[in-house]
Amino acid sequence: MTGSVLFDSPGPRTVLRHRLYTVLTGLAVLAAVVGLVLFLDSKGELAYGKWEQFVTPKYIRALLVDGLLKTLQMAFTSVIFAVIFGVVFGVGKLSDHRPVRWLCTLVVEFFRAVPVLLLMIFVFFSWGVGDGFGAYWSVVIALTLYNGSVLAEVFRAGVLAVPKGQAEAAYAIGMRKTQVMTLVLLPQAVKIMLPAIISQCVVALKDTSLGYYITAPGLTYIGKAMWTEFSGTHLQTAIVLAFLYIAVNLVLTVVATWLQKRFVGERKQLDVGMTALTVTGEMRQGGAGQIL
Repeated sequence: MTGSVLFDSPGPRTVLRHRLYTVLTGLAVLAAVVGLVLFLDSKGELAYGKWEQFVTPKYIRALLVDGLLKTLQMAFTSVIFAVIFGVVFGVGKLSDHRPVRWLCTLVVEFFRAVPVLLLMIFVFFSWGVGDGFGAYWSVVIALTLYNGSVLAEVFRAGVLAVPKGQAEAAYAIGMRKTQVMTLVLLPQAVKIMLPAIISQCVVALKDTSLGYYITAPGLTYIGKAMWTEFSGTHLQTAIVLAFLYIAVNLVLTVVATWLQKRFVGERKQLDVGMTALTVTGEMRQGGAGQIL
């Protein structure tokens, strides 16, 4: 019924035209795929010898254990630390105390603006080389700082998205500021923030590939070793690595969709980009932005 209000119902000729467009688009995509396969075959890229290492148990184990598992470990560790970082600085940006709010804003804006690759290289060559903590933790620290600063904005926006009447009711029954935040606002905000947090997990997972530049373990490191050992297999290695990243991200997407339906319902995912508008509106109204 909503569609009939906003648009006229398509007539028989429009329906026929849309079906024709669908068929033509499908044929164009199919032709492009067939053309790509024929082109790769003519260049010898589909020869069994160039794919043999990806069906050999020794190299499959290296890809899954030394590559995919290390990548997941780096992503999981950095996400855990990033959530803690985000909660601390997100709540800090809502503080009533101006020095605390300014300090948290400065830290969040700095790490959110610096490119994560530059941050990774800086951490590695400052404290990671030699007797330092190594490339693995350089990637984790860089991803923690970058994703934590993004999550700080997500947490802040999530708290501000809770109706201010919730906080006012809590104050009315004598709860203190910390109790209002931890018992009333954060539990409700987490439901709103959950899809955005999962989305940031996907970003962290993909950004582990940047560890290639500082020889950090993971899929890209194993991929480099494989195309170095088997010359002329850059394309095949890139396709396999992309497939593994896509497979893991699809699993995360399924989990995110399930969590959203389970805990959030069909509410629209929180958009970090709308944070500034949210803050401006709340601050003008003297709302929940002044909780702590």
